[in-house]
Amino acid sequence: MRRKLIAGNWKMNGVRASLSEIARLAELTDRDQRRRHDVLICPPLTLAWTSALAALGSGILIGAQDCHANASGAHTGDVSANMLSDLGLSHVIVGHSERRADHAETSAVVKAKATAALGAGLVAIVCVGETLAEREAGKAEAVVGRQVRASLPDGFDARTTVIAYEPVWAIGTGKTATPSDVQVMHSFIRSVVKRMARTEASAIRILYGGSVKPGNAAELLALPDVDGALVGGASLVASDFASIVKAAG
Repeated sequence: MRRKLIAGNWKMNGVRASLSEIARLAELTDRDQRRRHDVLICPPLTLAWTSALAALGSGILIGAQDCHANASGAHTGDVSANMLSDLGLSHVIVGHSERRADHAETSAVVKAKATAALGAGLVAIVCVGETLAEREAGKAEAVVGRQVRASLPDGFDARTTVIAYEPVWAIGTGKTATPSDVQVMHSFIRSVVKRMARTEASAIRILYGGSVKPGNAAELLALPDVDGALVGGASLVASDFASIVKAAG
């Protein structure tokens, strides 16, 4: 059985006062839940170190929202995967739809970042997903399949790499793909992984990330090919995020 990962992406939200939400999350989830599942918070980089300190002893993991593909160099404003690892972080999100759209990141760029993450000992959460126009044109599987094949790092495995399916049209819109839509796409992604690395297909974790909330989390997390959630806005409030963690069982 694949271990579920419930990941919170704070995006460009949070100041030092927000650290109390991490302590509150630890209070609202019991230790058994945090032993059964991986619970991860990815705060903005300004809070990464203090978040790691706040989470000490709780079992809550702290990750980052992006990294550069290079280990060092003249890249003003960027942060390398090695630097994130040096902070004690465990995961890094790469290829989020907002990075692909706002920063014109291609799947080749995403793959390079994921490769750097693995080299630094981080778990790469590789995001894929189609736009509403692509889905309505019947191209959802073609788009997502192409992203999976082009974004996963060489030599990926279930220990080092997680896939997050996030339909772009369901992020921050209040819209959510139906459970049937989600299961069909997750099953399709697993079939693509099987063709890429046959031995890893059944073990790789595939998260759903599209307006996951306390009210829909249980139904989504119960789907056979959904191995967790990449949560946006609901992860900013400890009580909401704790409800999603509890919905994982």
